[in-house]
Amino acid sequence: MPVPRHEAKAELFRTLGHPVRIRVLELLCEREHAVHELLANMDVEPSTLSQQLAVLRRAGIVRQQRLGGEVRYSLMIPSAAGLLAAARTTLGELLADQAQLQADLDEEAVAVGGGDR
Repeated sequence: MPVPRHEAKAELFRTLGHPVRIRVLELLCEREHAVHELLANMDVEPSTLSQQLAVLRRAGIVRQQRLGGEVRYSLMIPSAAGLLAAARTTLGELLADQAQLQADLDEEAVAVGGGDR
C-alpha cells in the first residue's frame, strides 16, 4: 500500500528539520559546493556536516560527485529552492504577525496605564 501524501510530506519536513541541513540546502541553491566550501560557510564540525549530508543523500535531495580529490555536492531536486523561499516568506509573515501583536499589546498597556508587560 502506498504511503499517504500527508505522511510523505511529513517525512520530507522531518528530513529538512535540522538547521545544518537547511543551511546546506541554502548554499546548494546558489551552486554546487565542495565539502570544504560547505565547511567554510558553516560553523559545524566535519563529522556533523558529513552526517547531515548523508541524511540528505539518502532522501534523494542532494547528490555527491567525486571530481579529482574533491567531493562536490549539488541539489537533485531544483524545487528545493522554491521550498526554502516559501519557508522564508512564511517565516516573515509569522514574524510580522507577532510584531503586530506585540504592538497591539504595548498600545493596550499604555491605554490602561500599565506601561510594563
